[in-house]
Amino acid sequence: MVVYKQYNRQQLDNQYNNRLHVHDFADYLEAWDKRSETTRQNYSYISDLKYGDHDRERLDIFPSAKPNSKALIFIHGGYWQFFDKAKFHFVAETLHRNHITTALINYPLAPAAGMNEIVASCHKAIRWLKENLHAYNAEPRQLYIAGHSAGAHLAAMLLEKQCEYGISGACLISGLYNLQPIQLCSVNDVLKMDEALMRINSPVTFSPSTNCPIVVAVGAAETDEFKDQSRELYNNWKNKSASIDLLELPALNHFSIMDALADENVPLHKALLAVMKVEGFF
Repeated sequence: MVVYKQYNRQQLDNQYNNRLHVHDFADYLEAWDKRSETTRQNYSYISDLKYGDHDRERLDIFPSAKPNSKALIFIHGGYWQFFDKAKFHFVAETLHRNHITTALINYPLAPAAGMNEIVASCHKAIRWLKENLHAYNAEPRQLYIAGHSAGAHLAAMLLEKQCEYGISGACLISGLYNLQPIQLCSVNDVLKMDEALMRINSPVTFSPSTNCPIVVAVGAAETDEFKDQSRELYNNWKNKSASIDLLELPALNHFSIMDALADENVPLHKALLAVMKVEGFF
């Protein structure tokens, strides 16, 4: 039986099972851990700063060596159920070399937390950072956000309040922006979203209160559904944002695209620096 577009339930599950399509996914995860450990050894950072009362309402900051630097908030993915900010510390490495303070946040995870609670925690984190970034060599008026997979969804949700938070730009990577297919596939066995919850947490349904530059990136080697997610957000937002670009990056899958984000020699990283108006990249 067709449940979404041309897909039955099993086919839809397959479209959203990235590990099924990237057989060496475990190698990527291991490499991220090793590279993040190296980043921690090479750069000063502050871990587990509390932005709320929940055990997972914590964030890590890699401060720039220069005062009044730009700041990037990175939100990790994992289908709102998995992973920890520490796995993604490697993102801070090349940013630090460009005098950017990097903050990486944790948030409550399903099934203990529902989608509204997860989104609310991310709003809480950005409000905390706006008030405290100056203590970490960052200028709160030069605040940017990025996220991968479910983290890109959460970053997109924050753009609904871009004006309030003063977000200056965003890089959304391999994200989930229309949660209808998520509600209809096995991922929702844990999330337990009903239709109303799905709609209010789907960024494609709202107009971003933003005129800041946005990059929406996806790997050309990702599934059709993941590519459609990015295309749909781009098409829905392109007349509502002063500057939004869609990057479909050749040969990259759902995991290798994160390596590209942290590689200063490839287009995705250069696009991020251009969004952040780093000298020499815009």
